[in-house]
Amino acid sequence: MTPRVQGGYTTRLYYQPTTCGNNVWILIVVLLARILFIKKKDNSMVLLESQIKLKTGDVAPEFQLLGVDDKKHTLNDYSSYQGILVIFMCNHCPYVKAKVDALNELYEEFGDKIAIIGINSNDAKDYPEDSFENMKKIAQEKNFKFDYLVDDTQEIAKKYGAICTPDPFLFNNKKQLVFHGRIDNAMKPDDIASEKTMINNIKKLLAGEKIEKDFDPSIGCSIKWIEN
Repeated sequence: MTPRVQGGYTTRLYYQPTTCGNNVWILIVVLLARILFIKKKDNSMVLLESQIKLKTGDVAPEFQLLGVDDKKHTLNDYSSYQGILVIFMCNHCPYVKAKVDALNELYEEFGDKIAIIGINSNDAKDYPEDSFENMKKIAQEKNFKFDYLVDDTQEIAKKYGAICTPDPFLFNNKKQLVFHGRIDNAMKPDDIASEKTMINNIKKLLAGEKIEKDFDPSIGCSIKWIEN
């Protein structure tokens, strides 16, 4: 407030607050929110191929994880099988959704000989579609008969070197890695498979044959890591 003399009269000029500055800040906040939303949306669809951490012959890392049956499951629970197929997967990724029928086919054909285990390692806080409760719903809706486990600390995904969904690992009855890679050769959700890669390799494993191409990378959404 500043006094000023005009024609013998003292006048005071009052500052009138303007909403213009507030509107600018609101606009900035909205724009930042949109950028973060777009970034989050883009990150959810980052595509990655499997990468090698476990090598052929390496023993499967141990785990103790909660399943959608509300029971704890360990790797040793599957010791009586002729092999173990560990598939890192989730609920929301379209690349996993496209493999639901193939996953069920694997169980129907080999479930009595090969232990099939799905593991969801995604950050459920930022991606609530991948929550434990939604895992239960998906398992029921899709009629999963294989064990579906949650890796909420993400430690198991890191030990296996899983980075995408789906990311499958096939082990023999000594829990040694014999194949890491794709379920089939349909590499996009809308593709139709002309080769059932995992089925062929499981048949070789059960027949005692060597799997020549022991790494044939899968592709899918990146695992959603917890941000520190």
